[in-house]
Amino acid sequence: MHHNTVDIQNLVYTYPDGREALHSVSLSVEAGEKVALVGANGAGKSTLLLHLNGLLPAQSGYVRACGLDVVKENLGRVRAAVGVVFQDPNDQLFSPTVFDDVAYGPLYQGLPEGEIRQRVAAALTAVGMIAVTDRASYHLSLGEKKRVAIATVLAMDPEILVLDEPSAGLDPRARRQLIELLQSLQPTQLIATHDLALVRSLCPRTVVMNAGHIVADGETTAILGDYALLERHGLA
Repeated sequence: MHHNTVDIQNLVYTYPDGREALHSVSLSVEAGEKVALVGANGAGKSTLLLHLNGLLPAQSGYVRACGLDVVKENLGRVRAAVGVVFQDPNDQLFSPTVFDDVAYGPLYQGLPEGEIRQRVAAALTAVGMIAVTDRASYHLSLGEKKRVAIATVLAMDPEILVLDEPSAGLDPRARRQLIELLQSLQPTQLIATHDLALVRSLCPRTVVMNAGHIVADGETTAILGDYALLERHGLA
């Protein structure tokens, strides 16, 4: 696995109303990296993330994830390899029990029942939520739901985790637990966030977006230490 996990070249995305959300964006992420994607609202972070598993198709340029071109005929394989965790866990949790939510992906992949059970147990153990296996997710706190949402993608054994604002709305304790969880997880991670303290403790590399462009990409310590840069892009 020496390939880039993410390889995006000259990606353009224009909304139906003609507004350009991404202007010729290029980004590569190597296997094992934890990379933060930061920028003010409307910078294009979520739009970029949605291209990584084909929820938005590339209009121009190309997107390759985990060695696969993100095109219609590869979407099944891409979605197993690229685990996208949405900002609102309620977008991800819809089954009667936590077990069913986490089993959904492996079941859809057609894995045998024994392996599905193993994967569910492993994923829930990894996020510290094995105790709620048989509960309904709507009874859980936001922090617990976020951890179960991460488990739903871990059960697919992804090569990369793509997270949109994972700490949004969490109280300080749940946020700390989430950061520790993400530190402990092996796969490559691309994390869109406003939470610069999370970035500092989790991601050695930071990519800054503004108005659909990547305006900076480098070591987190250098980027977060550049107050003028942060100020200019609405991050200070």
